[in-house]
Amino acid sequence: MKDVSATYYIARHLYFSQDKERRMSRPAVVVAQAGMIIGIVVMLLTLFIVIGFKREVREKVIGFGSHIQVLNYDNNSTYETRPITVNDDLLQLLNSTPGVKSASVFATKPGIIRTEKTFIPIILKGCRLPSLDNSPWSFFQQNLQTGHLPESTQDILISQAMADRLELKCDTDLTCFFVEEKMRVRKFHVCGIYQTGFEDNDELFIVGDIRQVQQLSGWQPEKVSGIEVRINDFSDIDAMTNRVWALTANRPDADGNFLQTMSIVQLYPAIFSWLDLLDMNAIVIILLMLAVSGFSIISGLLILILDNIQFIGTMKALGASNRYLRQIFLWEAVLLVGKSLLWGNLIAIALFALQAWGHIIPLDASTYYVSYVPVYFTWWGWLLMNIGTLLVSLLILLAPSAIVTKISPANVMRWE
Repeated sequence: MKDVSATYYIARHLYFSQDKERRMSRPAVVVAQAGMIIGIVVMLLTLFIVIGFKREVREKVIGFGSHIQVLNYDNNSTYETRPITVNDDLLQLLNSTPGVKSASVFATKPGIIRTEKTFIPIILKGCRLPSLDNSPWSFFQQNLQTGHLPESTQDILISQAMADRLELKCDTDLTCFFVEEKMRVRKFHVCGIYQTGFEDNDELFIVGDIRQVQQLSGWQPEKVSGIEVRINDFSDIDAMTNRVWALTANRPDADGNFLQTMSIVQLYPAIFSWLDLLDMNAIVIILLMLAVSGFSIISGLLILILDNIQFIGTMKALGASNRYLRQIFLWEAVLLVGKSLLWGNLIAIALFALQAWGHIIPLDASTYYVSYVPVYFTWWGWLLMNIGTLLVSLLILLAPSAIVTKISPANVMRWE
């Protein structure tokens, strides 16, 4: 312990020394330190952005479709679905399943909105009228721009993109056409306008009371397109999908329809495959930045050793061991890495805060599903990144610190 205290004291004195003759190479050390700071900032921002981006896009997709859907096994890939009969017993069973946050029914119906100037295809999605606790309406409540959630069968929500295109405002009426064997027409009241930034769905979905869809399709009150199941933890989605399948697969409904269970990952495979690729991109960036930081650290330590070569020769002449001197310079390198980590974290967190609250870097929502670069801070990720960087840095420093053992007092005196 005495050796550790002594070597740390000497290293600290050397690192913070203002001796001009000894610190002529200080600018080179500063450059090496700047390289490491940049590497730390890039690694932390990569972590915050990748986690934030995946979380934001995933929550938008889940908001429209939930984590798991239970559907008619004979359904095709369109929104003109074949109904299943769902009773309260099945919903109660799913709601009481461990890991399930909520289970609720929904129904969809393709149609067309027509105004005097234009018309657009839409999907009317019906849910039971709002009860914000653990219901699909909470997602639309969070993204509501103006107005309120539906309170009657005539009320609907439309997206901001749809409102702009149709030149509609809140508290106005619109007419929808639904094609069956004969044309069906419904007039709705726009009670609210939402905007999620997920343009593929924003430009398609209007949301209202499930009874409207049932009436348009000629279904009885217990017939629906499917069940949306929301779970507590997305990381358990595969296990929970299997659990819901086990509860529903061998339970045909009252009309003999068999049920299939699909996770949101199976319903939107392209989006989730794209999100998984972000993990690989993040790993590549972090490894590259670790390499840059490692090179900077090695450069800094070599400069520190060369900067103190007279000190090394003198200490060896006084009987200091190679191990003792290596400890001194490893401590000095720790101070270098520690200062870099401190400044790197301060800069990264400052940039994180600017983006989180100011949204200073925009994105094209039609391409990336979000209108700005999303960021998300996780304590475990932050700690893991810092601890991992420190440990990798110390391992990298073991090799260049061995140069101390090659320096002899006689060579130092000849060099002088």
